[in-house]
Amino acid sequence: MPSPLAALSKNELLALVECLAKNMVALDGVWFQACEKSDGMDKAMVLDEAVWNRFAFLEARRFKAFLKLPELPGLAGLRQALPLHFNSIVNEAEMVDDADGALVFRTITCRVQQARSRQNMPWHPCRPVGLAEYSAFARGIDERIRCEAISCYPVITDSSCACSWRFTLAANNSVTSAEHPAEARP
Repeated sequence: MPSPLAALSKNELLALVECLAKNMVALDGVWFQACEKSDGMDKAMVLDEAVWNRFAFLEARRFKAFLKLPELPGLAGLRQALPLHFNSIVNEAEMVDDADGALVFRTITCRVQQARSRQNMPWHPCRPVGLAEYSAFARGIDERIRCEAISCYPVITDSSCACSWRFTLAANNSVTSAEHPAEARP
C-alpha cells in the first residue's frame, strides 16, 4: 500500500506535523485527566513524572539519531533538538543564551494550562513533571546536560512566560546508566 505521505506537499507535511503534535498534547492531557479523576492529583503527578522521564529520553534519542548528532553534542545539539519536541511545536517558545553560556528555553504560551483554564480546571502543577521531562530530554541528547527550573507553575518567578528552563553543561561527564536505569533499556 503506498504511503499517503508521499502525495503530500511540503506545506501539507508541515501542517500534518503540527496536527500530530497537537494530538500528542491532547493524548497526554486525556491520559493525565483520567489518572487525576481516578486516583487524584498526587498519584497522577507521580505517574506523569515517571512517564515523562521515560518518554522524553526516548524522544530525544530518536531526534539525536534523526539529526545525526555526535554522541556528546553539548548545548548546540540540544538547541537543534528542542524545536522538534512536540511541545515546542504546539506552544509558542523561544531559546536564548544567558550571560553564563547556558541555554534558556522559555514556553511563552502553554496549551495545557490554556485548556485547563477553558475547562474551569485548576492549573496543572507541572514544575516537577516539567523538570523530569526537560531533564530526561536533555540527557537523551547529551548525558552531561543539566536542567533547572527557572519558572514553572506553581513556582512562578517570571510572569512573562508560562515556564522557563535553564540548561547547562556539567563539567563532570561521569553519569552512568546505573544512575538513570530507565534509559539503560532499549
